[in-house]
Amino acid sequence: MFNRVINRCPGTLASGFKGYSRTCIKRVFNGSKVNHVLPYTSLQSNHNSEDSFEENATRMSISGVQEKFSFIQLKNKIRLTKEGEQGTHILKPIPSVSKNADQMPANEHLTMQIAQQVFGIETAANALIFFGNSDPAYITKRFDVLPGGLKLAQEDFASLAGKSPQTHGTDYKYLGSYWDLFELMRENLPSYKVESLKLFKLLIFNYLFSNGDAHLK
Repeated sequence: MFNRVINRCPGTLASGFKGYSRTCIKRVFNGSKVNHVLPYTSLQSNHNSEDSFEENATRMSISGVQEKFSFIQLKNKIRLTKEGEQGTHILKPIPSVSKNADQMPANEHLTMQIAQQVFGIETAANALIFFGNSDPAYITKRFDVLPGGLKLAQEDFASLAGKSPQTHGTDYKYLGSYWDLFELMRENLPSYKVESLKLFKLLIFNYLFSNGDAHLK
């Protein structure tokens, strides 16, 4: 049973809202009034169904240590993707093993809001969303998927540097320096002078907020 008292937008954190604000709805859910409570009681609520969280995780292509699940928005509803569907959002619940794990979704969300609202850093649209048992999860809109479902090709610093597990081992995404990043941008971006300032601001932000996992990916 959902028993949290909501008096701020779970997206923008603006006060005076019992659900998502209009600004959040526009940014994260393309203007559709999505509920801030998921149609799932918990991660274990549908473990016997064909669209379970366990089954969904096996099809998740985005790397990373923390659990991630693929969700799709259909008008004002959002749910786990099924086989063959292109996800529109990524959900990160409370991780199973971590110190202060129950605070991680809120911590990531708050940090992203500070980056966007205070520092003016371009971020993926994001919000908190809740399971029926009141557990929070972090949800982010995929910036590499267009509204019609077309997936855009993406290049990260690892691919630009020609580094992969096959060429540089399992720690490949941690090999390199900040100087290498700027050199890669100089070689690949006509708008290097503008984009390099954005990267510098991002590096300063990562330092201030102790982001120790800002790797090449």
